[in-house]
Amino acid sequence: MKHLVLAGPTASGKTELALSLAKRLKTQIISADSRQIYRNLTVGTAKPQGTWQDGVYRVDGVPYHLVDFAAPQQTFDAAAFCAHARALTDAQPEKSFIFAGGTGMYLHAFFVGMDPLPPANAALRAELTAWAQTHGKEALHARLAEKDPVSAHQIPPGNIQRILRALEITLLAGQPASALKSGRFFGQFPAEQALFVYLHWDKELLRQRIAKRTRAMLDPMAAETRTLLDAGAAPDCPALKSLGYFQILQWLRGEKTREETFEKICTLTCQYAKRQRTWFNRYKNALRLDFNQPQDFDVEKVTGQITSLLG
Repeated sequence: MKHLVLAGPTASGKTELALSLAKRLKTQIISADSRQIYRNLTVGTAKPQGTWQDGVYRVDGVPYHLVDFAAPQQTFDAAAFCAHARALTDAQPEKSFIFAGGTGMYLHAFFVGMDPLPPANAALRAELTAWAQTHGKEALHARLAEKDPVSAHQIPPGNIQRILRALEITLLAGQPASALKSGRFFGQFPAEQALFVYLHWDKELLRQRIAKRTRAMLDPMAAETRTLLDAGAAPDCPALKSLGYFQILQWLRGEKTREETFEKICTLTCQYAKRQRTWFNRYKNALRLDFNQPQDFDVEKVTGQITSLLG
């Protein structure tokens, strides 16, 4: 069956539109968001509010899979996403699902495939992380540049997680991570598997949406972080490495003011949105929906537009 993929940068309205479409099409949603997987990590990840019913997370009655199930200390990657998503689609092969989210690597891995890279190695990752904390992110990037110049050129010095993974692959494989990546289907999405819809916003409008959402979530996000810490979550656990939570921790420790925290999270979120746009631009056959005015994002209208394309 042909699935529907809704992708786009953070704060672009993917969840709202996915829910509208799921109700119209009477189908289910598979979240492709690397942070909404965590239990009790709701505010800062913009997780859709739902409840667990008979082992299924439901949002306004719609089954919404792969959210709110992983422990804060659990590591989850593209391979794990593929395994979970494949189990869901294989169990109901007659169904078309809506895949909604901004983690491009998850969608690419599921629909296009993954290169045969070494799996994550917790001991090596811990060693590299400790080295980075001692020497700094610039030195970590320089270390990658020495071993894999191609990856270092592609990965910004501030993207610690990607640098760590590239170094981890390089050290485990004994050859540069870039040499193991085929780049297959780089400019195309397999149209026979899914209709790919990309939500593209005017940059200034998206920045305003991000700022508005950040302002609203700041205090609840701080309360959520305190609750996680009180429940025993370590400040450096995978869940609290999600975008914005480190800045919230700095605020809670008195290292930053509330306004500084707001500004920093807005900046980081806009930078993340830029990286997402760059990633999704690779799919030249995606159906791009442009939103250049706030009123362009009419959920009912866009739902009808996409539904008509699905026949």
